[in-house]
Amino acid sequence: MSASERPDILIRNADVVVTMNARREELAGADVLVRGGGIHSVGPGLVAPGAEVVEARGCVVTPGLVNTHHHLYQTLTRAVPGGQDALLFGWLKTLYPIWARFGPEEMFVSAQVGLAELALSGCTLTSDHLYLFPNGARLDDTIAAAGEVGVRFHPTRGAMSIGESSGGLPPDSLVEGEAAILTDMIRVVDRFHDPRPGAMVRVGLAPCSPFSVSRELMRDAALLARDKGVMLHTHLAENDEDIAYSLASFGCRPGQYAEDLGWTGPDVWHAHCVKLDSSEIELFARSLTGVSHCPCSNCRLGSGIAPVRAMRDAGMKVGLGVDGSASNDAGNLIAEARMALLLQRVARGADAMSAREALEIATLGGAAVLGRDDLGSIEPGKRADLAIWDVSGIEAAGSWDPVAALVLCGPTRVRDLIVEGREVVRGGQLATLDLPRLLERQRGLARRLAG
Repeated sequence: MSASERPDILIRNADVVVTMNARREELAGADVLVRGGGIHSVGPGLVAPGAEVVEARGCVVTPGLVNTHHHLYQTLTRAVPGGQDALLFGWLKTLYPIWARFGPEEMFVSAQVGLAELALSGCTLTSDHLYLFPNGARLDDTIAAAGEVGVRFHPTRGAMSIGESSGGLPPDSLVEGEAAILTDMIRVVDRFHDPRPGAMVRVGLAPCSPFSVSRELMRDAALLARDKGVMLHTHLAENDEDIAYSLASFGCRPGQYAEDLGWTGPDVWHAHCVKLDSSEIELFARSLTGVSHCPCSNCRLGSGIAPVRAMRDAGMKVGLGVDGSASNDAGNLIAEARMALLLQRVARGADAMSAREALEIATLGGAAVLGRDDLGSIEPGKRADLAIWDVSGIEAAGSWDPVAALVLCGPTRVRDLIVEGREVVRGGQLATLDLPRLLERQRGLARRLAG
């Protein structure tokens, strides 16, 4: 059923509707009317004869959360021995040989589980950075998974081209020839990218990192992305090893390397950026380059605390990312918002970030990073991507401020999730897939990989 054919949905009597509009209004006792996949009206006492009514008393309604960085294939490799206590490069060396045994089934199932986990945490739009394609796996596998789960998807066609024999980090079995990479980038963009407002799938180009592809591929990918009108994404300045590699190999810091190769601008977003210095922050703010902040992964790998307060104060676009489940090990986006707040307070003091600012980064901030001005707020004309949070349970019991409670204490699981006017989560349960059956399939694949 297309969005225009779906019945209207009237979300009624919400304790608070957090609009994230230009005035950042929070409406008490308000309704939201969804029509044709979009938001028709917001306010108290809305009337919609024939609409499906979703009672939201005791709930807070927010825009759907936006995840700006993930590696969905990693949901099959959580808590892997040997990688649990390693820094980034050592962690990668442990996991590369396992990932080399993946195929299309592993990619598809792992993506479905990761997407389901995100949806249950309030996420309606997620990016994904897939940069290895072993044994016939393709970006198509994850796009198919997103279509079945029902979330909005921004996959990126990643790549690695410099293997161990050429001085790179990944094993040679996981790298591709650069001509073949560019050819497949063209294929997936032409087949799947939808530039229209309300698009369910957009595709980006994403060479994995400066230490796994050549300077030429970085430049060629940027030229191709501009020709095709799609966005660019990569890892940048993730930890001290990353900075040292850039200085030794390129003679400059990562921000300068990115600028030299065309990797700054409103159509670019970089993951992590933990080690950006003040000049790089100023460069990214001036050029409207976005950043995906991945606080839990940065903690797990000991990478450090990204200077998000300085980024925001400089006017940078900042969104949240859960990163891969092999380095997090969870995929809960509202929990990520809480960690973002806590880390800025550890670094800068208790007034460094408020709960509402963390929620803004998780919604409107992520939409801006991914170039989606049709999403991120609850107001007429925007797409109907909505999260309904039941704050009457034990997590928020005793809280005086239900909006702040979402970030400070919970809940961390959404009651209902609507994407493009379609219910993806209903009553705390995934409505689009048989989740227990999917998890059993995932466990079987994980046992096979571990054996």
